[in-house]
Amino acid sequence: MSAGQALDEPALWRVPALDAPPPPKPPSIQELQRIEEQARQAGFEAGKREGFAAGQAEVRRLVAQIEGVVDAFARPLGRLEDDVQAALGQLAVRIAGALVGRAVEADPALLAQLVRTALDAVGDGGRPVELRLNPVDVEVLAPWLPQWGDARVVADVQIARGDARVHGDGVRIDARMEARLMAALAAVGQGGSGP
Repeated sequence: MSAGQALDEPALWRVPALDAPPPPKPPSIQELQRIEEQARQAGFEAGKREGFAAGQAEVRRLVAQIEGVVDAFARPLGRLEDDVQAALGQLAVRIAGALVGRAVEADPALLAQLVRTALDAVGDGGRPVELRLNPVDVEVLAPWLPQWGDARVVADVQIARGDARVHGDGVRIDARMEARLMAALAAVGQGGSGP
């Protein structure tokens, strides 16, 4: 096309296509309110999930902290329980010792039986045996002394009433009340259903 031709010919104007889609229609007030409510609900749900997760993490942290405090309190209580149990055992030994001691004083045959059991434990091997008793018990047990002819009886002020010690060749039997009761307490502790 030449420059002169363009001037001579009229330019055609083309009508725009009218079948093009119309511009979007603005949403109505109800639609805007529905969109706003959906956005608010979605934000609420997202915040709820985040808050719940943060709350769970905080609860786990607090539970671990409380468990640590409870454990710190429980350890000394366990030791205290052991101490109380030992003290109660000692008290039981003392009470039983006092009761048995009174029974031995009231019935010397009980002490004679204890001495016979201790002497039998040493055995009859022709060995020299020394029986140590409290001086008062030596007098009280005078009727039984001939039965223990192989034993040399020694009055020992360091031996308490109702106690006895037997010394033989390589054998020592501690028949003191405290030793017997502690052995009984230990046997109960091992054979019982302790914690």
